[in-house]
Amino acid sequence: MSALRDLQAAMREAILGGDERAVAREIAGDGLEPSARLGIYRHHVFTTLTAALAGTYPVICRLVDARFFAYAAHCYIREHPPVSPCLVEYGATLAQFLAGFPPCRDHAYLPDVARLEWAINVARHAEVIAPIDRRRLATVPVEDMPRLSFRLDPSLLLLASAWPVDAIWRANQGDAGVEPAVDLGAGDVQLAVRRVGDDVIIRALDPASYAFREALRDGQTLEQAAAVALAIDARFDLTRAIHELLDTDLLTDFALSDTPALVT
Repeated sequence: MSALRDLQAAMREAILGGDERAVAREIAGDGLEPSARLGIYRHHVFTTLTAALAGTYPVICRLVDARFFAYAAHCYIREHPPVSPCLVEYGATLAQFLAGFPPCRDHAYLPDVARLEWAINVARHAEVIAPIDRRRLATVPVEDMPRLSFRLDPSLLLLASAWPVDAIWRANQGDAGVEPAVDLGAGDVQLAVRRVGDDVIIRALDPASYAFREALRDGQTLEQAAAVALAIDARFDLTRAIHELLDTDLLTDFALSDTPALVT
């Protein structure tokens, strides 16, 4: 087993462009030099992974040009090879990579566009869970409501950016026709990304609503999440926010915290 692991490690190193000598002697020639055979396999691996990344990040690919994307993908693959056989799970760290990739230094919005595209990918493949049973929720006594914590639809992802990444994304869809100009100085956005049926939708939220959903997602109670939202905007309407979560099937389960409510 140890020998097999060593061979696999050596093969991985060679495929990613490292030293080939450790694995070359294990490769049958059959008319080709071991290095040539490795080159064929290496080309297949990088081509497949680059295509997978382009499928997940089509807007990034369009923004930087396909040739530059292939170059960036090649560098990314060498530094961050797959750790899972499922290609839809590959590329989760591309945004962080682009943030530190010197050729992208003058395009500071690219990492957040990549984060949005990854959120779309995660939402599209998230587990399907039935929405909350309102009849069961209705049995919770009014005085216990502040102690409620909720589980949100797993396809819901929240993304805040200093750039108008939703406008950038929409302007670079294949059916967008002539690309409308995007004002990069338009200001920050707080976005909710989720799957509805077979589609993934992107919705802009006001800062208080975003903070409210983020707090609930992180396990805070209804009272704690409301306090976070009200600290941002005193006009935050808790009743309306709860109804919106229920009406859009974003709540999937609830529990009561053991922590006493601050206000009863």
